[in-house]
Amino acid sequence: MPNRQVHGAPSLAPYRAKRRFDETREPRGGTAAAGARYLVQKHDATRLHYDFRLELDGVLLSWAITRGPSYDPKDKRLAVRTEDHPLEYGSFEGAIPKGNYGGGTVMLWDTGSWEPIGDPRKGLAEGKFAFRLHGERLRGRWALVRMRPRAGEKRENWLLIKERDELAGTHADLLETGTSSIVSGRTMEQIAHAGGVWARKDDATKLPAFIAPALATLVDTPPHGKDWLFEVKYDGYRALIATDGANVRIYTRSGLDWTARFPDIAASVAALKLRGTLLDGEIVVIGKNGITDFGALVAALEDGSTALSCFLFDILTHDGKDLRKHALKARKAALRRLIGTQPTSAPLQISEDFSGDGEALLQITCAHGLEGLIAKRTTAPYRSGRHADWLKIKCHHGQEFVILGFSASGKSRPFASLLMGLRENGALRYAGRVGSGFSDAALARLAAWRDAHRRPTPACDVPAAMRRGVTWVKPELVAQIAFAGWTPDGLIRHGRFSGLREDKPSTEVGTEMPKPLAVVNISHPDRVIYPDSGLTKADLAAYIQRAAPLMLPYVTDRFVSLVRCPEGAAGECFFQRHPTAGFGKAWLSQDFLNPKGKHETYVYCKSAAALLAAVQMGVLEFHIWGSRRDAPEKPDHIVFDLDPDPALGFDIVKQAAKRLRDVLEALELTSLPMLSGGKGIHVVVPLQRQHKFPVVKQFSAAVARRMAADAPGRFVAAMSKAKRTGRIFIDYFRNDVGATAIAPYSPRARPTGAVAWPCSWAELEQHESAQAMTITRALQAISADENGWSAYEGLRQTLTAATLRAIGLPA
Repeated sequence: MPNRQVHGAPSLAPYRAKRRFDETREPRGGTAAAGARYLVQKHDATRLHYDFRLELDGVLLSWAITRGPSYDPKDKRLAVRTEDHPLEYGSFEGAIPKGNYGGGTVMLWDTGSWEPIGDPRKGLAEGKFAFRLHGERLRGRWALVRMRPRAGEKRENWLLIKERDELAGTHADLLETGTSSIVSGRTMEQIAHAGGVWARKDDATKLPAFIAPALATLVDTPPHGKDWLFEVKYDGYRALIATDGANVRIYTRSGLDWTARFPDIAASVAALKLRGTLLDGEIVVIGKNGITDFGALVAALEDGSTALSCFLFDILTHDGKDLRKHALKARKAALRRLIGTQPTSAPLQISEDFSGDGEALLQITCAHGLEGLIAKRTTAPYRSGRHADWLKIKCHHGQEFVILGFSASGKSRPFASLLMGLRENGALRYAGRVGSGFSDAALARLAAWRDAHRRPTPACDVPAAMRRGVTWVKPELVAQIAFAGWTPDGLIRHGRFSGLREDKPSTEVGTEMPKPLAVVNISHPDRVIYPDSGLTKADLAAYIQRAAPLMLPYVTDRFVSLVRCPEGAAGECFFQRHPTAGFGKAWLSQDFLNPKGKHETYVYCKSAAALLAAVQMGVLEFHIWGSRRDAPEKPDHIVFDLDPDPALGFDIVKQAAKRLRDVLEALELTSLPMLSGGKGIHVVVPLQRQHKFPVVKQFSAAVARRMAADAPGRFVAAMSKAKRTGRIFIDYFRNDVGATAIAPYSPRARPTGAVAWPCSWAELEQHESAQAMTITRALQAISADENGWSAYEGLRQTLTAATLRAIGLPA
């Protein structure tokens, strides 16, 4: 193989030889921990391409894919092998200065983990390298195949191919729809304008890079509890402010560099002489009534005559140290120490926060004409993106819309109204008209934009009655609209123009509907539920509230059996599957004629409120049916519970799970592992609802018996405990009408506070026991937005006739 010194064993020497570390801050590499990371970086250098990277032996193996990856197995995409990169390179998103190697814009287009199929080093050497991807955009089985070497070639040419599995042929428009960063949400243009973290050392050595901000989830009522604080919701421009003590950069929420638009704010920050600091805040104009006014802010930026203020409410880095992992209350304290007490007329202010009754605070806020409240969990780390640790509760309706067109005016105005749109399910929809709130300057500016961005037809379906006399424009301009509410058909009611939102791309504008906040009064919150860990009832409630968005897709609309432990995990527990007094309105019920011909009533739920209400009832475990209640006799997944003799080590159980995975894969079925939170591992096979339980149970029994026959010293498929000594029981009996299995993310009635934890096959290798994930560790993982079963929803597989015949069953 030519160029063996570059493309043989992983090495960073070629990477280091091509870079000038005295001019850029690119990592030299060699210090990061090993793992199984996968990522794709969209790279606009000499020409646009996608850098495909897999972690192996302490480096990132790298290929440049000019046309990008494709889910179509017929698309064999050229992948040119490039030099191995340091692991630290995998977190880079920004701009490499022109004149340096690879100069241009880099976007983190996909991230996740990978696992090899076979020996990866042997595959690299032989030119056929197969693997599974567990990314946000790329999943399933893929392969890199080496093309025949040509005389004089300087680099190895490979082909990236999607192997035929249940995901093949899906995501046909992947490159067209996936135009934003998977971590920051920014486009290539926004990343380029924001500048890079690897700028030249002489002007940016200690200037922090842009970090995508934390965003609040809109809810309908304030949360309750001691671990929440409240801030006033400001009506302005979100700002991430970076400083190295002299230089200052002010970024918008999407990463645009707007420093030049806020010179007084930048000067005030520079005067503080903060080193290596990244601040989070909101830039506003405060009206005479003391209320922030977005329209006045837009006008101030146009004429420069009005003083601007910046309310700071968080700090992400200081003195080069990352503070995001610290709790909010600790970050707030650090911010106050660094900013100090500022005069009330100063451009910089600390955003005041309040504790106490959120409902009462909201009433006071709304009575004073303010926008609303922001609620933040005091114990939470700082997380980019939208999540449940930051919540917003509005006093009035107001949000962004995309301008679709301008209706003609019979008066002297350049137009009568704006036709507005929103994105729903990836497509634009018409959302009504807005005809008031325009200043003369706004009318002139909007008319000029209209004349420069016309298009012949509307960008989406608009009712015929609304089209008459309309000038259509490209759906690129975003406006902030205040309105009285929504009509029954989803249109703006009594809308008023507030100003243009230049900090938010039109592709991110969607309907903001408040979500119901899952609230339940927890009695005796300080009662210790898990004696080994000291976790309390309040800790369990906090976990359930945080885990609910991940847990509900697997629990909703299934019959549930609850394990209630009134005295905690160390006390007596009992199963309950039928409704009784005290369940509350959040838990629902349905009659079902069971296989014994008896009508019984079972409970199910649809909301996080139900899960929290169960905590109040002393529930420590949630066990779910293998089917949904609209078709109770048709399962949508198979569960194999690997239940080991306690004397067996967990490494043996993991090997058994992988062996079962390979058996299922030979039968053309993809499976997913889950730490049971008890003794073993659940191997789960998602299915489309085609066969009834008897067929599925026969199939799972046949698989279990085949494995037991192939390795009788390791496996047993019989329930008798006497036969399990030194073996692993492959429990397939959960695949029947009325049988249950522990729900993903459910807590367990174990003194350690373990939870049932879904993970990928690559992640399974990192866990040391079936109870490795506790409530405490799970809270940390959830705060990092981990979802080990990200591939679950994309699996569309059935027990085909060929699969049934292969295991010895009639088709």
